[in-house]
Amino acid sequence: MIRGIDHLNIVVTDLERSVRFYTGLLGFRQTAEVHLEGDWIGRIVGLEGVKARAVFIEPPGGGPRIELLQYITPAGTALPANSRANTLGLRHLAFRVEDIAAMAATLRAAGVTLFSDPVRVPAGVVKFAAGDKTLVYFLDPDGVILELAEYR
Repeated sequence: MIRGIDHLNIVVTDLERSVRFYTGLLGFRQTAEVHLEGDWIGRIVGLEGVKARAVFIEPPGGGPRIELLQYITPAGTALPANSRANTLGLRHLAFRVEDIAAMAATLRAAGVTLFSDPVRVPAGVVKFAAGDKTLVYFLDPDGVILELAEYR
């Protein structure tokens, strides 16, 4: 039986850049940094010769940890289609915020690519217990789709 989500993993090209983005810009808190190497990690991920670095971050309001993982070897490949909302597979992570307009402005000022201005979900599409919902998509430094969600 599943008891909950332990963590989510995002593979990154530059660990320091991603840590700055998620902690400095989005407000996550770094909780651990580890070096991954050896047969044990290779068996888990199905790759040979794995050398990697990982940083775990947590959202300020609680919730699952995110593992930012940079493979030193073997290097991975960026797939531009993964930055499109309709590509199959896990496509985005959504973060709750209190003031989506202010957060969107902060992201834009930092040079982050937003898909649009924040958009209110039309009444009647989905009824959310937390109230009306406003959303905006944006990209992290490696093209991972992230979403801000505000409820009122």
